Amino acid sequence: MLVGVPKEIKNHEYRVGLTPASVQELIHHGHQVLVEKNAGHSIGFTDELYERAGAVIAETAAEVFQRAEMIVKVKEPQTVERAMLREGQVLFTYLHLAPDEPQTRELMQSGATCIAYETVTDDHGRLPLLAPMSEVAGRMSIQAGAHCLEKYKGGRGVLLGGVPGVEPGHVVIIGGGVVGENAAAMAVGMGADVTILDRSVDVLRRLDARFGNRIQTQFSTKSALEELALNADMLVGAVLIPGASAPKLVTRELISQMKPGSAIVDVAIDQGGCCETSRPTTHADPIYMVDGVVHYCVANMPGAVARTSTLALNNATLPYALALADKGAGQALRDDPHLLNGLNVCQGKITCKEVSEARDIPYTDPASLIMDI
Repeated sequence: MLVGVPKEIKNHEYRVGLTPASVQELIHHGHQVLVEKNAGHSIGFTDELYERAGAVIAETAAEVFQRAEMIVKVKEPQTVERAMLREGQVLFTYLHLAPDEPQTRELMQSGATCIAYETVTDDHGRLPLLAPMSEVAGRMSIQAGAHCLEKYKGGRGVLLGGVPGVEPGHVVIIGGGVVGENAAAMAVGMGADVTILDRSVDVLRRLDARFGNRIQTQFSTKSALEELALNADMLVGAVLIPGASAPKLVTRELISQMKPGSAIVDVAIDQGGCCETSRPTTHADPIYMVDGVVHYCVANMPGAVARTSTLALNNATLPYALALADKGAGQALRDDPHLLNGLNVCQGKITCKEVSEARDIPYTDPASLIMDI
């Protein structure tokens, strides 16, 4: 199979779909890899390294999209990239379709087979291709929020860890999954006062076992969330419903009552955000104010630490990329029900129930389509 790796073009996105080491693995399996010029240059993966691994360097993204049978990316294809996709081509990347109708419609029109990292599952019901970036985003959320609390950013002027004789900042994390747990680890390390909300008692038990009395855990109710938000210096949105739009748990009315200069870091923004006042921002212009509260809602947070993120992502995605290339998409999807859960768009139809419900588009059982791929 000819596998294509275009350069990411989203604002301040420096990650790359395949590392030179991943390319070498694909070449070893008998495949060809076409990498766009300078696709990984900014994070130290030079064209020379890709060529040593066996890749061919393409001058333009158009050449990559035109020639490749499978496109491996990191972020969702932008408008110009979606226009280059074609019928039968395989797209393997993050998609986050539920809050994004234009992308959903254009991927359907393309006829491409679109497999989303974020809905691939494993035997334990986890999301193995989302987890690495959730770990990164969770850890980054605290350092981003700490900057937002600085006075020149519009924040309260609070140091999260405090100092002797001065109480630390209070971090409230909504959701105790991968993002929430990693955010807690960073916040605890900085010496903050940390409370995590979740609706799963088992999750709360796991967090309590890990952190002990270094954090507080609380069962998430409307009342508990409102009380904690009003006392928070930083609120981290770490809620995830796989494939679906994030629930709007934090209302605008509640935000208007939060402490002036407090900060919200909405890590759920890729799926639409869990705060009513959240809207996607970029690394170039990451924050804005609503009712005196600093909002940080960058939709590709891990892109800021692109080398670490790329290596972590490739560790997770490479086995699936190899399976798709070795077997062809149809056979790989038939052989692996967990990879099949990643199929979001196929033959112009929506094959993910959560996307179907979010976008009010009829759902098609993917099993009915993959025999023809």
